[in-house]
Amino acid sequence: MSIPTLSLIIPTYNERENLPLLLEKIFSALNRYNITGEVVVVDDNSPDGTAALAEDLSEKYPVRVVKRAGKLGLSSAVIAGWNAALGELVGVIDADLSHDPNILPDMVYSITHGGADVALGSRYIPGGGVSNWPWYRRITSLVAVLMGRIIAPVNDVTSGYMVFRREIIRDVELDPIGFKINLEVLIKANYSTVTEVPFTFVDRQAGKSKFNGGEIKAYLIHLSRLFAYWIKVRPRRKRIKYTKCPLPQKQDLSSPEEKE
Repeated sequence: MSIPTLSLIIPTYNERENLPLLLEKIFSALNRYNITGEVVVVDDNSPDGTAALAEDLSEKYPVRVVKRAGKLGLSSAVIAGWNAALGELVGVIDADLSHDPNILPDMVYSITHGGADVALGSRYIPGGGVSNWPWYRRITSLVAVLMGRIIAPVNDVTSGYMVFRREIIRDVELDPIGFKINLEVLIKANYSTVTEVPFTFVDRQAGKSKFNGGEIKAYLIHLSRLFAYWIKVRPRRKRIKYTKCPLPQKQDLSSPEEKE
């Protein structure tokens, strides 16, 4: 198997309803721009048969499945996926269709050609936004983002949607609490440049949301630990503009006579 450009991790727990459409959207976006990719589905023993469906879908798409014994948590699932990944770049996308796969080419190209080490899907830059969220989710998200901006070099610290060069986490001890693995990477990884690509977050249509009070508590604990780490290390990072991925040019197969 040739090495793909991108290995995208999808952590799953009871996401059978969303997975087929998500994979279709991911590979449609990548194939349109001739980007080679694989998806690693890391499933926490979903009782709805998500892992079995993912294995069936591997006959149609370049998908590998990592099965875990129980519900061990999203962040550890993502790390397990990165450890199993083959790609030069690695990333993570939510299984619930809230993250727009159409920006993946811009995220990848911003790294391969635009000078970024990390590309983050962002709701809180021009062109981004949220859809179908109740007022309390919007307020909670904005407060969490404002708190995280103190130490993170981006506008949308809780996005959860990112792509980066895999070497930036080599020999880095990732020990996140709760769901915000991307915040752990943004603070601890060895990188110099980061970019944000705008997208509109759409709340899940199928399945059950995992957002609850426990997630808020975990975020606050996690943020306090990362703040102490940041104070000690004070890493220097630069935010740069993202680079649009151009559509590949079609080869002109017409004969010289036809051109005349």
